[in-house]
Amino acid sequence: MLTIHSKLIAAMITQALTDHPIETCGIIAGPTGSNLPLRLIPMRNAAQAENFFMFDPQQQLQVWKEMSARHEEPIVIYHSHTNSQAYPSRSDVELATEPQAHYVIIPTYHLYNEEVRSFRIVDQMVIEERVRIVQQYQPELELQMVA
Repeated sequence: MLTIHSKLIAAMITQALTDHPIETCGIIAGPTGSNLPLRLIPMRNAAQAENFFMFDPQQQLQVWKEMSARHEEPIVIYHSHTNSQAYPSRSDVELATEPQAHYVIIPTYHLYNEEVRSFRIVDQMVIEERVRIVQQYQPELELQMVA
């Protein structure tokens, strides 16, 4: 199950709607081993496509180095689907390289008819998981959150 703050959900949706019709993408980092999404990092979609995303390689390298220095990992990897349901595409599954991450898909085409969904993707196997949206984290974690 993915437990995530409502401010992070709102920030992902805002980014997705702003970037529409291009697929948006990004990560939410958190302390290594914590499974706690705290720091939203919008990424550039190097593909600039309506049906595919690819992190800009230079930005990805920089962000992963920064996460390592901060003892963080990608807790959530998110992107939008601009004209299809919120379910991982074949390319989403093939390119999923972080087995510990929650893969979140924001459907911008039918956003009000379909919710944000989260999946675990391990060895190209897709498992949908429940998304629990909370209004607050513990006070000390609220101070660390960046949305």
